[in-house]
Amino acid sequence: MEKRITVGVSGRHAHISQADLETLFGKGYELTVFKDLSQPGQYAAEERIEVVGPKGSFNTRILGPVRSRSQVEISMTDSFALGIKGVVRNSGDVTGTPGAILRGPAGEVKLEDGIIVAARHMHFQTLDAEYFGIEDKQVVSVRTKGDRSLIFNNVLCRVDDNFGLDFHIDTDEANAGAIKNGDEVELII
Repeated sequence: MEKRITVGVSGRHAHISQADLETLFGKGYELTVFKDLSQPGQYAAEERIEVVGPKGSFNTRILGPVRSRSQVEISMTDSFALGIKGVVRNSGDVTGTPGAILRGPAGEVKLEDGIIVAARHMHFQTLDAEYFGIEDKQVVSVRTKGDRSLIFNNVLCRVDDNFGLDFHIDTDEANAGAIKNGDEVELII
């Protein structure tokens, strides 16, 4: 039996703490929802910031809601544009990663660390995990189809009652396999 899961391609984006949001946009500032994302309660915000590295900069969207700690998720290609080392990490694991300056309309924040290339991962709602035979933090592989088919190894599975079933990769990985949002991959356990 094929075990197929929908792909969500993540472009560069920022997760911001409330304190950093207020430095960037002003005291008491709250994010404005632009559109809901595939994960329940998560959204792309209207607000964008500039991420500045030693070599270059780019603008990126903030994803909400606010987090306990700021981090920016980029692709390996983005790391070259910024002039920093691309470090692959799981979301939230930012200790010892490169930093950058974040600029907003009201000020800037110097992140000492927190710029990561997000490791590929899969979200499972608890009932979906049971159906697929997956445990939280299990590492699996997935297979794509098509002219540029490939196998993604080292895919971290994250299980929670509040997650929606989704396989997340960045734009570099998607481009390598000619994958777009909504495509499906086959789970290999």
